[in-house]
Amino acid sequence: MLLAGKNAIVYGAAGGIGTAMSTAFAREGAKVHVTGRTEKTLAALADRIRADGGQAETAVVDALDEDAVNAHADAVAAKDGSVDISVSVIDIADHQGTPLADMTLADFERPIHIAVRSTFVTARAAARHMIRQHSGVILTFGGDGGGEPMRDYSIGGLQVALNAVDFLRRQLASELGQHGIRVLGLHSGGIPEGLPPDLDARYGISDMLVAKTMLKRAATFADVGNVAVFAASDLAASMTATSLNITAGAVSD
Repeated sequence: MLLAGKNAIVYGAAGGIGTAMSTAFAREGAKVHVTGRTEKTLAALADRIRADGGQAETAVVDALDEDAVNAHADAVAAKDGSVDISVSVIDIADHQGTPLADMTLADFERPIHIAVRSTFVTARAAARHMIRQHSGVILTFGGDGGGEPMRDYSIGGLQVALNAVDFLRRQLASELGQHGIRVLGLHSGGIPEGLPPDLDARYGISDMLVAKTMLKRAATFADVGNVAVFAASDLAASMTATSLNITAGAVSD
């Protein structure tokens, strides 16, 4: 097991990406602390992990609340001895489909605020324990910071938010590397499985995502979980300050 003995905290764990990461971490031996704002969905995820032989604990934590995040990370470290993996994949409430010229300021800035604040607050809470341990991995999810703007779709503030998070990832890596802490991003290019079932443009967006890939398929939730495990494991021990490209060739590095 690649993550045996590790303690992972996943914020937004009950969402599609969070579930993929949480179940993959648990499968590889980590004790996963699944957090979010809804106890019912967290409990269902934890039950699923335990039924598959993994370890999971739940906690209702708002990743935008720095006091709650700090208190939870402190509790994990006190009870289990370490915080080894931290990742925030909470919903950033972005609004798409409206041209920027017609978008309200609130709709534009909401995902930027949520993404940057949650990433900073959760990474800082983990980093304080990882510095003491002289080890740990912080993951981010989304863009790679160098993508071209979208010409065929109005994506609102999403790409701005992801690029901001990606620069924060690189800055965290540059400051935390001396303490043995690695900071990595996962760049998916879009997960069709994550599109809302009732979204009118679901199939059109999915086709657009696939058409841009070299492999003629987009990344899946399972792909995300597998790459997250690799990034968090010792197999990637020499990797930090970089983005793992799982766009199926939609972006060429």
